[in-house]
Amino acid sequence: MASTGEGWYIAGPMGETSTSGLNGGRFLFATALLGAGVAISQFGSNGVEQAMICFAAGLVAIVAMADLTSPAKRNPQAAAPIREAEIKPISQHRDFTSFIDGLADPVLVLTGTNVRRANSAARKLLGEYCVGEDIRLVIRHPAAADLLADGSAAADGPIQLVGIGSRDQRWEMLVRDMPGGERILHLWDRSGVYAVERMRTDFVANASHELRTPLASIKGFIETLEDNEAGADPEVRARFLNVMFREANRMQKLIDDLISLSRIEAEKFRVPDTPVDLPDLMREVQTVLRHSQPERGADIVLDVAADLPPLRGDRAQLSQLLHNLVSNSMKYGHPGTPVTMALRSSRNGALVRLSVSDCGEGIAPEHLPRLTERFYRVDSSRSRAIGGTGLGLSIVKHIVERHRGRLEIDSEVHRGTTITITLPADPRAAPPEPSGTNPDMAVPA
Repeated sequence: MASTGEGWYIAGPMGETSTSGLNGGRFLFATALLGAGVAISQFGSNGVEQAMICFAAGLVAIVAMADLTSPAKRNPQAAAPIREAEIKPISQHRDFTSFIDGLADPVLVLTGTNVRRANSAARKLLGEYCVGEDIRLVIRHPAAADLLADGSAAADGPIQLVGIGSRDQRWEMLVRDMPGGERILHLWDRSGVYAVERMRTDFVANASHELRTPLASIKGFIETLEDNEAGADPEVRARFLNVMFREANRMQKLIDDLISLSRIEAEKFRVPDTPVDLPDLMREVQTVLRHSQPERGADIVLDVAADLPPLRGDRAQLSQLLHNLVSNSMKYGHPGTPVTMALRSSRNGALVRLSVSDCGEGIAPEHLPRLTERFYRVDSSRSRAIGGTGLGLSIVKHIVERHRGRLEIDSEVHRGTTITITLPADPRAAPPEPSGTNPDMAVPA
């Protein structure tokens, strides 16, 4: 809509009337009224009546033409003056508080350098006192000081912050300008991403170290055997070749464990669906270890309950799980003490509990949370001396996760360690009927 010296008009699409259209219509309408007045005046009895009729028709034409061209009649909103929309701060919206409280990340609304609003996550992280305080006192971090000091500045990209909340927490801070002179400050917790990246870096470094150590030993022995004097001694050559053979086996086992771990991780989202006879598998593992390690294998004891619910899983991976757990108990348990594999079901038959326990030195409490990390060892020198790769329990953890189970490690120093694995029973199978026989069966090797 616009206004000229001749009157109001509306310009735009959708067939809106233009100035020329109004002028043309005005002329035609006035002509019609005047013509009708002249025609009617012919019925007057004298010239005075005829003149009066023509004069009245002219007045009616003028009034009607003025009424049609009135902007208030054609468009009541056209007569109102144009006003620019009043911009209000976003924090004054009636649903703004509910909206930001529904966000999991900390969000603050700033007016200048003062905190005007803060959602529940921000108050939990920075304290309830943060609302109304200066943002530079709320977030005391050198990387954010320059940006937060300027009440009107916004960062081009996120700023990395470390130590807010806890010493190891990492955050990305993003500040954006909003209408009404306010700024939105968003904190994004990146601790998990950095932890995964650190684990990946540590894994590559540890794997390289574990492979480099035996490789360096093999290379050194080869160089020694190439010497004419050292290589000519049959006793020295036999001893060196034996060490080289052990180191080569260690490298092969490490590579096999890395490949196995990679395959298990690749299949972790696919739940295994093959029926597995777990008691039979436990007896099979017992037989294999009894023949491969006769001295310690004689200490393996089976304790399997009767009327166990059926189980679905990956037989090969469950066999690997049992081998890793029993082998660890045989290595770290005292010679001549039992290594017990027990199998029980829950009261309602929905779960199966497998436990492997030993009577050894035990593990200090501070080491328990990290036992399933890759290459983590409580005693590195002892683990390498007995042939450990540091991946056994990590493989066990990933197998349990793929079977949607739970892994628990209980240990007492100088008493021994018990590792318990809880697996879901097959929900499609009927629950086992109670038996009148002895529910437990102990089978020594």
